[in-house]
Amino acid sequence: MDYTPETGHGFPHDPFKSLTVPRPIGWISTRSTAGVDNLAPFSHFQNVMGRPPMVMFAATQSPLGGRKDTVRNAEETGWFVWNMATWDLRDAVNRSSVAAPWGVDEFTLAGLTKAPSIESAVSRVAESPCHFECRYLQTIRLPGGGVDAVDMVIGQVTRVHIADHVIQADGKVDIPLIKPLARLGYYDYAVVESVFEMKPPPAYAHDTLGVVGMDF
Repeated sequence: MDYTPETGHGFPHDPFKSLTVPRPIGWISTRSTAGVDNLAPFSHFQNVMGRPPMVMFAATQSPLGGRKDTVRNAEETGWFVWNMATWDLRDAVNRSSVAAPWGVDEFTLAGLTKAPSIESAVSRVAESPCHFECRYLQTIRLPGGGVDAVDMVIGQVTRVHIADHVIQADGKVDIPLIKPLARLGYYDYAVVESVFEMKPPPAYAHDTLGVVGMDF
């Protein structure tokens, strides 16, 4: 079958989010100008570039009305933190997704411990093994109706935190040990428990371009 988003798919649930999978979870912490911590997971999160490192997360509007606290805090203070969502923290991630009124501290709701950041006043999830401290760069407002209007927030990573116990002897991060969560469609999630290596082929060589085979 095929369909256009405008005409609809005929299924009881939209398959779109179940096809762009798996997606890393943007578990984003911020702090308001009043000093109240906020924590929320976003299912649209990704690296934007590596040099300098930048990330983005996309937030729909709050079901309680207006823009989400995470977006407002990042814009007003200039900072946010990404915390890695893991299998062990899955229940806390879910609890922190509650649509809470302005000024509610989701760290407390989720029963999590706060760890200080270095670059900013934003708290990190102490139980999470990896974090990015991010300087807010810009918000791109994408069209949509009602709560479907999206704020795409971009930040530059200014400091990376990695727990020592998840670093292998070869210097790589031990992903199977961490067991990161990934977002699927519907109410489904996945967990990364195994990895494999697959190196790309050498660069294509063409005499007219004066290019020689070169490994990545």
